[in-house]
Amino acid sequence: MSDSASSANPMVALVAGLIYVNEENFIDALKACHQGRSLEQMALCVQVYLKMDRIDQAEKQVRGMSNTDDDATLTQLATAWTNLALGGQKVQDAQYIYQELGDRNNWTTRLYNGSAVCHMRMGNFDDAEKELLQAINKDSKDADTLANLITCCVHLGKPTTRYMNQMKLIDPNHMVVKRFAAAEDAFERAAAAVA
Repeated sequence: MSDSASSANPMVALVAGLIYVNEENFIDALKACHQGRSLEQMALCVQVYLKMDRIDQAEKQVRGMSNTDDDATLTQLATAWTNLALGGQKVQDAQYIYQELGDRNNWTTRLYNGSAVCHMRMGNFDDAEKELLQAINKDSKDADTLANLITCCVHLGKPTTRYMNQMKLIDPNHMVVKRFAAAEDAFERAAAAVA
């Protein structure tokens, strides 16, 4: 991104930012996109700020997006992401946004997942499970849906084996699979120490 022609091109800056995010290089992702005026670049900045637990900066970026185009789907999504991170009453506001986007457009696995996470944050795990089952019907191989279903089932006291086995096949490097394996290893070590 040291080439001025490349850094001035919003699409090149966005792609560079996405690559940096994928590599978890959040500082360079922000450097690539923070000066951008496109909603896509601003939305990527919102995601990065939320990953860095800088909700204050995410809110500021969302305000900038709202000033550009308050009704844009991307602005609405970024608002929902930020509201979900803020918690409290804002979670209900985020859920309304997901509901409106799903009703206005076609429901996607991402919208179902966003809505389900809102329900989980509000303690409505039965409603979350319904949303996630809709998502899994749309795409049975979506790792985020499976991860959210596992979390939801744990809170509902339901078995997670089916979803965990699917997750291990689909995305063996997913954070949920790694944490589950670490917990199993810790349990085995503790059981061996007691035996």
